[in-house]
Amino acid sequence: MCLIAGGMGKHLRDRFKVMIEAGKHRGPDEFGVWTDEGVLKSSDFGKVEEIPNGRIGVLQCRLGMTGSKNYVQPFFNDLVLVHNGEIYNHKQLREYLEGKGINFESDVDSEVILRLIEHLLEKGLTMEGAVRKAMEMLNGDYAVGLVRGKEIYLFRDPIGIRPLYYSPNGFFASERKVLWAIGEEETIPVKPGEMVVISRKGIMKKRLMEPTEPPWRRELDEKEGIKVLMRSLDCSARLRVGKKTGVLFSGGLDSSITALLASRYSDVVLYTAGMEGSHDMKWARKVSEVLGLELEERVFTKKDVEEALPRVMFAIEEPNPMNLAIGIPLYFATQEASKDGVKVLLSGQGADELFGGYARYLEKPTLMIQDILELGDRNLARDDKIAMLNGVEGRYPFLTLPILWAAMSIPVELKIKNGIRKYILRRTAEELGLPKKVAWREKKAAQYGSGAQKILEKIAKERRTTLRGLAEETFRRVFGDSQ
Repeated sequence: MCLIAGGMGKHLRDRFKVMIEAGKHRGPDEFGVWTDEGVLKSSDFGKVEEIPNGRIGVLQCRLGMTGSKNYVQPFFNDLVLVHNGEIYNHKQLREYLEGKGINFESDVDSEVILRLIEHLLEKGLTMEGAVRKAMEMLNGDYAVGLVRGKEIYLFRDPIGIRPLYYSPNGFFASERKVLWAIGEEETIPVKPGEMVVISRKGIMKKRLMEPTEPPWRRELDEKEGIKVLMRSLDCSARLRVGKKTGVLFSGGLDSSITALLASRYSDVVLYTAGMEGSHDMKWARKVSEVLGLELEERVFTKKDVEEALPRVMFAIEEPNPMNLAIGIPLYFATQEASKDGVKVLLSGQGADELFGGYARYLEKPTLMIQDILELGDRNLARDDKIAMLNGVEGRYPFLTLPILWAAMSIPVELKIKNGIRKYILRRTAEELGLPKKVAWREKKAAQYGSGAQKILEKIAKERRTTLRGLAEETFRRVFGDSQ
């Protein structure tokens, strides 16, 4: 995980120095810069003064997760690449490319993206075609900046798990605040499955993949749907665990499935955060005992929340009261994981949108498609930035293309059956071995179940404002007039 950033224009050295300072919390291990005038890579952030100048360039600040800890991006040859995320099938792709006679300079998963695109270009594909084909072949979470000649190409995975923003003036970064720091007021998210081309002529956008459109056209019945989900979820969890893996845990269906599957392949610790006596805290304790897994708790108080407010706002980058309330327990849970040295934290995020978990779907199930398309910039960007603030990488076993496409092939009547939301996922959970009392239990949304919403409302009342007013006041205090 890391910060990636870059752009084109005059005085890149000065701008890149500011961008590194504003975003190095995402990658405190080392940094690397490539411009058309030179390269600098170092673990000493005091050397940013030596960054080469230029008119086009990219940079990375790295938090090492996969591959050699002493290799920092950018990768460069005829193409130059920076990547934020994880490629879970990088070993298989590496073997495939080596079989084509392609050599690698590192064991870092990011290099596989570069070599794959180079290979596809050599086969005669256009850059658009090469990136589209790469999206079909890559199993992972990725935001990529790629330089070819005098153009910068930006793209994200089709679900949008890792954030990426650009400005109309030709700069990009993993977080808005990095662009704000260099005076770029307008920040636009690269859409999931989209390619954005930055050149001296301006900005061009092209949608390359529609994630909600499976490559097949048939519905799955209940028996087949459960079978496909069992296999896909198990595979997804296996690919996303580390040697020691944390699970963001509320005792609900989604996090319980995630914990159960992850525990088959890794030493798992569950992390929960909430007020003492809160709904989620009680159920996390009960269900962790049922699963026989270790639970680490962070019981937070009103004072803790008041102290954390500026940090959470710094992460979410918008005066959104709902994201602030959801972000509070996530901030404390990832903080506990970080203290334990756990860098990988799995989450059940996405299951509600895929399988009909929200009450609003009872009246309007078509909202599921819209919510899936907006998931990256509405929820996942928030979660990524909060986790990265604590040096933890969030991974999402429900959010893979095979599971997404399976969900799109399951009729609504199996997602919401007789008023029971997530019906087919609950049936799948039973088949996976989750106890019935856990599989069929309803839970509260994180902001209510953890007690965070209640505390924020109390703080707002004391300050004689509303929850939205509290969010706006905190935003102004953190960012001032930076955007």
